[in-house]
Amino acid sequence: MNQFLKIALIQTKIVWQDAEKNRTFFLEKINQITERIDLIVLPEMFTTGFSMQPQKIAEYMIGNTVKWMQKIASEKNAAISGSLIISENNKFYNRFIFVHPSGKIEFYNKRHLFSLAGEHTVYTSGNEKIIIDFKGWKICPQICYDLRFPVYARNVEAYDLLLYVANWPKPRISAWDTLLKARAIENLCYTIGVNRVGVDANKLEYNGHSAAYDCLGAKIAETKNNNEDIVIVTLDKNQISEVRNSLNFLNDRDAFELKK
Repeated sequence: MNQFLKIALIQTKIVWQDAEKNRTFFLEKINQITERIDLIVLPEMFTTGFSMQPQKIAEYMIGNTVKWMQKIASEKNAAISGSLIISENNKFYNRFIFVHPSGKIEFYNKRHLFSLAGEHTVYTSGNEKIIIDFKGWKICPQICYDLRFPVYARNVEAYDLLLYVANWPKPRISAWDTLLKARAIENLCYTIGVNRVGVDANKLEYNGHSAAYDCLGAKIAETKNNNEDIVIVTLDKNQISEVRNSLNFLNDRDAFELKK
């Protein structure tokens, strides 16, 4: 088990619906990282932008981007994660993919589809919350709109890190900031959100605000707003233990069951 986990948050623009250009672009960013890290986090739909045209641009789990992620994970000896548009069994998913340095793949399908943009009409909702075990750290992956639904993220698994990737637009960025902090506080865990910047084909503007919060909701790292930026943050397992030993509010949480 690693006491420390060093994570790179990569906040950038995204080229609209051009996976090859985005892979090239993100590789350039990743290669700028000179220090040893454990995990690289890219935004939601990092090869396409937040597109409602999966029939034109969806990839497969044996496709170019997943293979690209495996190659980077192997070469950098670091896990890499982010969400992609995936086609599987004649359905489309907004899928968070986590690739271990060994090449092992774990994934989470977005549960809460953004009905305001019609995401629910073209993508299939996920029905399984997953916990990723990486170097002794339990990581709970979530995607963008999931952030507004705290019940689904409730820390009943004693996870250590709640990880969100997003295309969260500027007009509602105050909610992003507030809810990331709230998720950290209520779940007594580190919480990280990685958003994008720039303007997409739908004229939606994104200003970033990627950040990391500790178990008490204190911001411990943040990117430059409105700019492409890479921020590296180191998480400490001891902080989780200290907080939960002295203030284990999770012991008093309500019991509930989620319906699929």
